[in-house]
Amino acid sequence: MSHPTDPQYLRPIERRVLDMHSDSVPLDEIAARFRKTPEFVERLIGWTDIPRNGSPSDRQLSPIQRRVLDLRSAGESHAEIAVKFRKTERYIRQVEGLAHFKEGQRLLSRA
Repeated sequence: MSHPTDPQYLRPIERRVLDMHSDSVPLDEIAARFRKTPEFVERLIGWTDIPRNGSPSDRQLSPIQRRVLDLRSAGESHAEIAVKFRKTERYIRQVEGLAHFKEGQRLLSRA
């Protein structure tokens, strides 16, 4: 298990909030910049102390990513899938691209 504040284990918003907090930016200002409440920012800072299991490359595909890949392998077009999910074709292409990226990362980390 890694140190919880190791940047590779944090989400981008968590990294940015911690950077701003360490630069002594007041919680109210951080909250305003992210359009969140000061209470949310406090909770987010607290959550970064919780240890994370695994590495970012160990993360599984999300359900939508798995489903998009399944539908694409079944021969459906981006347009057909977009209708099913009530999303744009561009969004479906992004989901598919990220799924392929994650799969590639997973395969490379095993090599």
